[in-house]
Amino acid sequence: MVNVLIGCTGSVATIKLPNLITSLKEEFTKKHQNIKVKVATTERAKHFFKSVDLGEEIDVFSDSDEWNAWQKRGDEVLHVELSKWADVLLVAPLDANSLGKIANGICDNILLCTVRAWDLSKPLIFCPAMNTKMYKHPLTAVQISTLKSWGYIEVPVIEKTLMCGDTGLGAMAEVSTIVQTIVHNVDVKGCSFVQ
Repeated sequence: MVNVLIGCTGSVATIKLPNLITSLKEEFTKKHQNIKVKVATTERAKHFFKSVDLGEEIDVFSDSDEWNAWQKRGDEVLHVELSKWADVLLVAPLDANSLGKIANGICDNILLCTVRAWDLSKPLIFCPAMNTKMYKHPLTAVQISTLKSWGYIEVPVIEKTLMCGDTGLGAMAEVSTIVQTIVHNVDVKGCSFVQ
């Protein structure tokens, strides 16, 4: 069994989440491998999808779940438990705001806390997504470089006409590219599979 945690941030590319989950399941099924997917979302990302569209078997966690789960000393801390559960953490999309926060050590929501608690021996894959002007800002290259220096794996943006109407670099990679990156890195890292 491969446990995949998908983190979504406040980018319109989050609309691809249902397709991403379906494609992941199909790819792992073709390889005769079992997969379990959970989602950790920022509050802003929830604007772009409905949990019901992901399927009943997909657990979706947000900040309220984090705070409601902990009542007293000894209770589980959800972001720590998610980081232990997952074999792979995929942040897709990673918007400019969350990119900046991760690069600077800020963890003010369930997803960013999970990233901060991540075991660096396991793959963390991130897929930037933002407006071309934001992507071209010098800070973006510095922040992406910082994440990569920690061993995080980038799935680079692509060029296309964005939702805002601008054309240029900044769109999240195609779902097929993201899925193949996960499969490759799961194979390389030797996650256990049920054949």
